[in-house]
Parts: sequence; structure tokens; C-alpha cells
Amino acid sequence: QVQLVESGGGLVQAGGSLRLSCAASGRTFRSYGMGWFRQAPGKEREFVAAITWNGGSTYYADSVKGRFTISRDNAKITVYLQMNSLKPEDTAVYYCAADRRGQYYTSISSRPRDFGSWGQGTQVTVSS
Repeated sequence: QVQLVESGGGLVQAGGSLRLSCAASGRTFRSYGMGWFRQAPGKEREFVAAITWNGGSTYYADSVKGRFTISRDNAKITVYLQMNSLKPEDTAVYYCAADRRGQYYTSISSRPRDFGSWGQGTQVTVSS
């Protein structure tokens, strides 16, 4: 079982940057794809970005493509989300999760139901 803890959220002005981290426990982290999702008040949880177990492939929601970058350091068992050119509409609680379809998957899913071991989330607020 992978346990995940997000950090790095905060308040930032529009156009600014933040780097979120998701620290994992458990040796199996290295063999699972990882994803970032977000949920704004009154809205459903939505996909942001995902990365394969070895970092070989990444996938982004259209709304963040070109502004956000997902990466992972398997030696540090941590996945990151670098967020640049932030907009007020990026305001949400951001969650990381592990792809529960299985280990060593080379395909990427953007469906929340394919992910598990959700962290507690970190708040990102972008002021205009």
C-alpha cells in the first residue's frame, strides 16, 4: 500500500509559480504511474497531469498544457508538479494519487477511478 503526502501549496498572484511535491512511502511507489488531480469548491475532481512509473511518458489536461510540468524522482520516492503562469481558475485543492491498475503500466490514464491511495491534498489559491 502506497501512502502519499502532498505539500507546496499556498497563495500566489496570477502569473506566479508554485511547485507541489507528493512524498510516498512504500517501496512499490517506483513501479506505479502517478497522477495529479484537483478539485475546486462545488466542482468535481478533475485530472491535471500523469506520469508513467519510469517517467518515460507524461500527459496533461488541455487547461494546463504548456504551463504545468509533472516529474518524478524514484530515488526520493517523490512526484512533483511545477506550476507556472498560474491563473485564478487554477485555484483548487490538489491531490496526488497512484495508478492502481497495476505495476509497470506504460499507458496513462486520466480517469480518477483508475487511481487510489489519494493524499490529503494541498490548497492552491491564485489571486487575480
